[in-house]
Amino acid sequence: MIIDCHCHAGTGDGLTGPWDTRASLHDYLRRASAAGIHKTVLFAAFHSNYAIANEEVARIVASNPKRFFGFAFVHPARDRGRVHELVKIAVECYGFVGIKVHRHDASITREICTAARIYNLPVLYDVVGEVSVCELLAQEYPDVNFIIPHLGSFADDSRAQLGVIDHLVRHPNIYADTSGIRRFDLLKQAVKRAGANKLLFGSDGPWLHPGVELTKIKVLGLPPSQENLIYSMSPIN
Repeated sequence: MIIDCHCHAGTGDGLTGPWDTRASLHDYLRRASAAGIHKTVLFAAFHSNYAIANEEVARIVASNPKRFFGFAFVHPARDRGRVHELVKIAVECYGFVGIKVHRHDASITREICTAARIYNLPVLYDVVGEVSVCELLAQEYPDVNFIIPHLGSFADDSRAQLGVIDHLVRHPNIYADTSGIRRFDLLKQAVKRAGANKLLFGSDGPWLHPGVELTKIKVLGLPPSQENLIYSMSPIN
């Protein structure tokens, strides 16, 4: 089974780019189906009120619960003081299974990590190249699994991506997803040094083509058992 651990869905309210305008799944689902992707983790587009955005994602997940998982998007600064409430609603009412945080909004906080610990949820945190935080997360919250998308940098910062590989090797609770990694040799290095069990397949859909992103995993030429580790999300389930 192939699980895409990184896909946005729903309507943003910023109108500055696709990332905060609209994440339609129409083309994504057709492309994912053609690529053989069976399930997808969904979280909101950027939004000024993630309570509203998460509710919309919950409706999408509920429309096909065998196909979708939901992660709760939270804003570290704007949601300060109500993160636990947002996560509680996401878990108990929506059935969500993780938390999404983006450094573009603000830096991750103890409040978020504590909520993840209480509800035993993984946190997908886009560090936007600021990879040194992985050391703090690993030390302070060893019982929380953190997924660092894009191997730490959607902007192709190879120094950041090499830094994340080091963290994957050293810390059992630090993982990375494969979405948007364009320097293929760094992806190969991550598998070689950290092991396939430390990587999760992600597409950053609907804006990146899930079939193209999946092909990068297939051409690694891994044994099926290792390839399936990347597809399954099993290390953090």
